[in-house]
Amino acid sequence: MTETTAQWYVVHTYSGYENKVKANLEKIIENRGMQEQILEVSVPIQNVVEVKNGVKKTVAKKVFPGYVLVFMHMNDETWYVVRNTRGVTSFVGPGSKPVPLSEDEIRFMGLIEDLQETIDLNVGDAVRITAGPFEDSVGTVTEVVHSRKMVIVSLTIFGRETPVELDYVQIEKI
Repeated sequence: MTETTAQWYVVHTYSGYENKVKANLEKIIENRGMQEQILEVSVPIQNVVEVKNGVKKTVAKKVFPGYVLVFMHMNDETWYVVRNTRGVTSFVGPGSKPVPLSEDEIRFMGLIEDLQETIDLNVGDAVRITAGPFEDSVGTVTEVVHSRKMVIVSLTIFGRETPVELDYVQIEKI
């Protein structure tokens, strides 16, 4: 089960456990240092306007109840980690063979636009932080992680170079 490029896979979960599975899986990924193998875990939601007792209210609803999307490099270790995450019942696919989503399915779900959103930054670029606890600080980009829409910026904090993870929207190129 070796795969060279990361692909989107669908994981079936117990009903109502989608966010719990996402949180559990993200914690396992962090604890095991698997960020390069399992790149993103997603529970797609959409905002829906509901009318209750004559009052309009916007509510976030899961687009695919009972399912979680995982962008990962498929191999024995990643399969095992995802499959054995509490709340996961199986991968979607025949038997025990996970099948990645096709390009048409990804495009239909709007996942391709997410993946292709990039930022014109390179390692070594100077940036100003525009939001968050380090707002108005200036630092140097040390890594760009397009799959997670984030950059790692080296800031001087208390006289030491400190790496800080920031989303694309929190920075601007100087």
